[in-house]
Amino acid sequence: MKRYLLATLLIFITFTASSQILISLLLGDKLNSDKLEFGLEGGMNWSMINGLDAKTYRSTFNLGFYFDFKFSDHWGMATGVLVKANNGVYNLSESDLKVAQVDSIGSYGTYSQVVNTFMVPVLLKYRFKNYMFIELGPQFGLMYKSWVLYESEKDDKEESIKQYNKDAINKIDVGMTLGMGYKFLQGKGWTLGGKYYYGFVNVYNGVKGTQNSAFYLTVKIPIGVGKKEDVKLPPVVLSDKEKAKQEKKAQKKAKKEEKKAAKNQTK
Repeated sequence: MKRYLLATLLIFITFTASSQILISLLLGDKLNSDKLEFGLEGGMNWSMINGLDAKTYRSTFNLGFYFDFKFSDHWGMATGVLVKANNGVYNLSESDLKVAQVDSIGSYGTYSQVVNTFMVPVLLKYRFKNYMFIELGPQFGLMYKSWVLYESEKDDKEESIKQYNKDAINKIDVGMTLGMGYKFLQGKGWTLGGKYYYGFVNVYNGVKGTQNSAFYLTVKIPIGVGKKEDVKLPPVVLSDKEKAKQEKKAQKKAKKEEKKAAKNQTK
């Protein structure tokens, strides 16, 4: 029952993720505040599926949006959704193909497992005074598409074939993420960071020890500037002539007010 509820929640998040990114570009400055930073997150990740013969990391780009909540000067929480993200591994062996439940096409090329996944981290964050930070917490994933990609090049011909194996992959992934990074412009600019993720759930149905793991290099770009500080203008410095003019005007105004007051008394 708990797993079903988790899957339902992740499905709801993923269906609304693309539209939320578009909304964020239009309304990002309104979402930011003293206690919340919102923006886009992108970068690269190098993924691996443990328990297979394949030991070559697969590198891909990722893109999504993030929320950074500030609880105090040091503590906060980082979350969001990586909408465009892939897990997997490169250079599968013949025995790996059996685990992935796909056929062997040829011996001249290479095989790689590709798993398209929506990923939602929920990380506790600690900020240092030098604008560096560390973060730790769970990460949840929802697989929505997967295939084994065969690529070959022979006799000046390139070949690329996809064999979809969605039924062989677990839809839900859960693991832990550890990260660190640095925020530029004295804590008000872009953020450059790195994260490591290790999954607790088997990638392939019924195959133990096939957990996801990945390294992430991320860049966070805040949208808007948060709460704007009041702009203080420098004091106006008057010359002696301007001061004398203002004093004369003030004296004339005072005399007029005295005359009006005197007339009112005589009436």
